[in-house]
Amino acid sequence: MRRILLTYILLFVLGLLAAQAQRPLNTLDNRDRYGNQVDPSTQPDSLDTSTDVQSIPPKLYMWQLSETLGNRTIVPADTLSLNFQNTNLVDGMTGQYNFLGNLGSPRLSRIFFDRESTEPTIFMTPFSSFFVRPDQVFFTNSNVPYTNLTYYKAGNKVNGEERFKSYFSVNVNKRLAFGFNFDYLYGRGYYSNQSTSHFNAGIFGSYIGERYQLQAVYNNFFMKMNENGGIANDGYITRPDTMADGKKEYESTTIPVKLEQTSNRNKDFYIYLTQRYRLGFKRRVLKEVAQNNSVKQNFAPTAASTAMIPDTAITDSLGMDRLGADSLGTDSLSAERLAMKKSLSLDSLNNATALAEDTNYVEEFVPVTSFIHTFKVERSRHRFQSYSEPEGMYENTYFNKNGSVSRDSTTAFSIKNIFGIALLEGFNKYAKAGLTAYISHKFSRYDLMNADSMTVDRFTEQEIFVGGELAKRQGKVLHYSIDGEIGIMDKALGQFRVHGNMDLNFRLGKDTVNLIARGFVTNTLPSFYMRHYHSNHFFWDNDNMEKEFRTRVEGELNIDRWGTNLRAGVENVKNYTYFNQKAVPEQYSGNIQILSATLKQNFRAGIFHLDNEVTWQKSSNETILPLPQLSLYSNLYILTKLAKKVLTVQLGADVRYFTKYNAPAYTPAVQQFHLQPENDQVEIGGYPIVNIYANLQLKRTRLFAMYSHVNQGMGTRNSFLVPHYPINPSLLKIGVSWNFYD
Repeated sequence: MRRILLTYILLFVLGLLAAQAQRPLNTLDNRDRYGNQVDPSTQPDSLDTSTDVQSIPPKLYMWQLSETLGNRTIVPADTLSLNFQNTNLVDGMTGQYNFLGNLGSPRLSRIFFDRESTEPTIFMTPFSSFFVRPDQVFFTNSNVPYTNLTYYKAGNKVNGEERFKSYFSVNVNKRLAFGFNFDYLYGRGYYSNQSTSHFNAGIFGSYIGERYQLQAVYNNFFMKMNENGGIANDGYITRPDTMADGKKEYESTTIPVKLEQTSNRNKDFYIYLTQRYRLGFKRRVLKEVAQNNSVKQNFAPTAASTAMIPDTAITDSLGMDRLGADSLGTDSLSAERLAMKKSLSLDSLNNATALAEDTNYVEEFVPVTSFIHTFKVERSRHRFQSYSEPEGMYENTYFNKNGSVSRDSTTAFSIKNIFGIALLEGFNKYAKAGLTAYISHKFSRYDLMNADSMTVDRFTEQEIFVGGELAKRQGKVLHYSIDGEIGIMDKALGQFRVHGNMDLNFRLGKDTVNLIARGFVTNTLPSFYMRHYHSNHFFWDNDNMEKEFRTRVEGELNIDRWGTNLRAGVENVKNYTYFNQKAVPEQYSGNIQILSATLKQNFRAGIFHLDNEVTWQKSSNETILPLPQLSLYSNLYILTKLAKKVLTVQLGADVRYFTKYNAPAYTPAVQQFHLQPENDQVEIGGYPIVNIYANLQLKRTRLFAMYSHVNQGMGTRNSFLVPHYPINPSLLKIGVSWNFYD
């Protein structure tokens, strides 16, 4: 921990030095109307390069990467004030996750289509509220140093929770940027022996040149969690008046729990790097076209991003044939200039002198081919310790048979390289789509406890896949992508994945309608830890597991003006792999179908708003895959501006609710959710969770105050999201976030 803190301090000092060094550069930095950097040569000659740094308006853009090929997708900066009060909730922005009650505890989505994969290991997957994968890292390019500080607090110093996050990014010049992030979480816990302490520090950098581009990330995570096994009797929550001593209510910290002196530890670090070199040619275009293209360079829009960000800010890196007919729909040029551009293109020889003298034209680089390399190294360690285990709690003991102590540990290490070549979309009017081919190699090593000695059992696996992608990301109306890969060696042999998505955008009256279709077909081997794991109470080696075959088809409809989003789909799973009632991996050889439909509908009448999200889903085998049939979120609030419209105010209340079902239980010794034991079946759900809040934004500062679970003790009192793990009682939460641009 001391080494990590010293690393963070060093990064902070380097950031301050770089910020000071950058100040003279700001006078030469140029941005377009979207806050993106453009070539200074494309700017008007009247630009005053002597402007003091204080007068430069802060402008920035952020992007994320696809982990396989490193494609960039622009994303909105985290500056919105709406629903800021929900950003630190473990159960998610709309309450779709089941979790153990405390901040930073494991969670599992009730919405099957939203469940995460088991990367990097099954032990890290339940911590998706804290763990950040490479494709979730935010990169920033800005004309001034950008810093965000965020602080959350709830309760007191005895049983409360706190979280502090910082993010810093600075540009060395218009192409090179770097930054770091820091995230510390401490949840003391409102029930005994459930405290959490998570720490993350990382550094990231990017170089976005005309031909060469590089983005790299280093992240280090250390997550500690004490385990209490749940409360000893649910009656302390559901029927407190019937419990012993004649008490009507119990303090949460005095309720007996099942475990003491028990904890889980997870350590993970990864280094991720993606780089590419592009070949292409130069052409002369109008300044306005070059400015738009500088924004579009190297961004791969998604169906979700196209609805939020202007088309001119998110098109793919290649630009379009600006002299072709397709340019009429995207270039923000006058009809006269378009006509002039076409006439000049007809006879470039006769107009060579005019072009050279016309200051309205600049040279633009048009990429044709990219050579891609992606590299990732990761190490993940898991440790479980228990010094007080009740007799009969576990069915088996494999190591310490003469005592009640467990010291389980395992380590996973992997190195992955991907090499690809891409023929890029849009370098001329006939290149309507981009085509990419790649090959990937992954080496994995796993260390497990040995049952006969103090050494370890070491497993190694090699995976080689070849894959490709066909994608059209330019234009306003239609976008699509199809990508797939197939394994050709060792554990990858026989595995394949194919994903496809398409979105269609068109005007309907005054509305913008967005139709999305997506789907996949996969045939993949269950992850290593589903096949092998050795510990004191759980021991399995399942080399005979079959590949899990999944198919999914899904459609989505968005109508912005109506505030409507409708998503529906169906999935079929063969050889579904799950943790059974004994918390041991098992496969169901038959087929399981899952139907799901989600409707998001927002209403507005003046300053009054009502946002709703309703999900219906149905599993064809509730015994193996239990799901609540109905989950809903509703948020009623007032949204207005005060104090000469510089203060945004959101006042309201929201509710989360799902129908009763046999929700997955949780076992600390494997840190996993699993089917409830046959002798301990309880239904979870049918209980609304209500929060009231005030959310404010004043210029660059956001803050909120929220009183969560205001309905504690009302109705059925069945305030559980996981069997025997009650959620926190009524609690006042506050939070504040500052953005600094200097």
